[in-house]
Amino acid sequence: MSRSRPGRDDSPDRLYTLTGGRSRTGSDVFDLVTLVVAESDPVPGMQSEHAAILRMCRFPTAVVEVAAGLGLPVSITRILLADLHDTGRISARHPRASYRLPDHDILEQVLVGLRNL
Repeated sequence: MSRSRPGRDDSPDRLYTLTGGRSRTGSDVFDLVTLVVAESDPVPGMQSEHAAILRMCRFPTAVVEVAAGLGLPVSITRILLADLHDTGRISARHPRASYRLPDHDILEQVLVGLRNL
């Protein structure tokens, strides 16, 4: 018995309808690790996937996590995210490394110290 993968068994018509026939976002704002944060709550009449994204992203959530939560391919999820981003309903940012590499001289001193042990 084979396990289905999210989005693979969805009707192509459904995916086409979700994106309004678009296959690209037109921007490179969203990669797999881009963090998405909702800037508003869902409103009545909103597309159900858009509403689900806003509920999921109350706290920073990676694009790949959003796609998994929706059960949709990342490419489709990026298009939905771009829709929300264009209307200001979400913000996107890349995770920043909160560390800096130590100075080369310090690493050299540590290496010398280890050799002396």
